[in-house]
Amino acid sequence: MSLLEVRDLSVEFDTLDGPVHAVRDLSFSLDAGESLGIVGESGSGKTVSVLTLMRLLPSNARVTSGQVLLDGTDILRLSEKQMRAVRGKRVSMVFQDPMTALNPVERISKQVGNTVEYHDHKATRQQVRRRVVETLESVGVPDAERRADQYPHQWSGGMRQRAVIAMALINEPELIVADEPTTALDATVQAQVLDVLRQARADRGCSLVLISHDLGVVREVADDVLVMYAGTKAEYCDRETIFADARHPYTRALIRARPGWGPRTERLFTIAGRPPDLLDVPEGCPFVPRCTESEGLQACRTTVPPLLEVGPQHVAACHRARELDNLGDLTPVGADGGAG
Repeated sequence: MSLLEVRDLSVEFDTLDGPVHAVRDLSFSLDAGESLGIVGESGSGKTVSVLTLMRLLPSNARVTSGQVLLDGTDILRLSEKQMRAVRGKRVSMVFQDPMTALNPVERISKQVGNTVEYHDHKATRQQVRRRVVETLESVGVPDAERRADQYPHQWSGGMRQRAVIAMALINEPELIVADEPTTALDATVQAQVLDVLRQARADRGCSLVLISHDLGVVREVADDVLVMYAGTKAEYCDRETIFADARHPYTRALIRARPGWGPRTERLFTIAGRPPDLLDVPEGCPFVPRCTESEGLQACRTTVPPLLEVGPQHVAACHRARELDNLGDLTPVGADGGAG
């Protein structure tokens, strides 16, 4: 049995203009100890999907269909009291902006320790303190005993993100959800944060769901990759196949659009147009207005493409997924899969 299984999940937001179809019929699974990267542009449904998993959706959102199974239990059916026992204990989240994830007027030790105290009422103050320091040390915080008593403004952005990761790890969860954990960090610090997540997974045996707009970041950490577009699954396969044999035109465009850091000999590739309005998703394939492969195929404009199996554990929602040639590794020149 998978540790996490999302089945046919659909989420809508009520707005003054009508319902926004943020996630539509999304399914994926994750085994214990494995990692999954979810990739897509802003508005593709990545964050909404994991906020649903954590039961942290805003008040104007509602799940219209589907299940989110954790060890076979549908967490969407748990009471809020039951969910609080899961959140922060069995499943933890690393938010993308450590500037807002941390309370500026509380010491780091207090904020990291609160997670322990909430789930372990028998822990003494000394035990909590020891676990806080040990966990900060495990994520690479130097002189953790002293620095634990500092405030967030005394820490750099990269160090604050380590504190947020420590908060997620301290109760040794089975699953960590990291939402754009390297956003607003420079390339060197990004690489360090990814190393922390990778090492935590190796040391603790936990599973990881990593949200990113950068396929290179995902390639560093994830075993499998889920590409989302307009709230749906566009493509799914392992991380090597996504670069060597991507079959959805959107996936290919994302890979081409990622800049390398070698000598530039041509203009940066961009994806024409913009994502569809989720208030009124067009008939047919949602990517068709931006697609370079749809010419001459009327089905692209009239029929939602099914998920076609194009290889072992490899599916793509494109009418031409089985026709597209293997283009080889599409990694930009000079890029080695790092966070740059």
